[in-house]
Amino acid sequence: MGTIQRIIVPGLSPPVSHYCHVTRAGPHVWVSGAVGQAADGNIPPDVVAQFDIAIKMIDKCLKAAGAGPEHVVKVQVFMTDITERPNINPRRIAYFGEHLPASTLVEVKGLVDPRLKVEIECQAYVG
Repeated sequence: MGTIQRIIVPGLSPPVSHYCHVTRAGPHVWVSGAVGQAADGNIPPDVVAQFDIAIKMIDKCLKAAGAGPEHVVKVQVFMTDITERPNINPRRIAYFGEHLPASTLVEVKGLVDPRLKVEIECQAYVG
């Protein structure tokens, strides 16, 4: 069995439970769900601002594992109000650009904090 890296990314809020921010096993990378809560604990009320924080966290996690948006093969986005999807879509397009990942976007009843509106997780392949 190859080496598994379990990475807690410096500068990010510590995980709220028993997990790490990102895991890498060989060329495969898994990023835990990132939410729109800033490192200082602030949660903006706007879904776009929350998405921006979450995607920056995803980017830091990918970089910590030696990856970037061009390596993402699958992204999952969880929203508490799916009608707000058009508001975050331009930010998503800006982040991934021409590197289109497979994708799932679903509406959920709630996230770990009731003020949160969006959570993003992804898998990447660095081969």
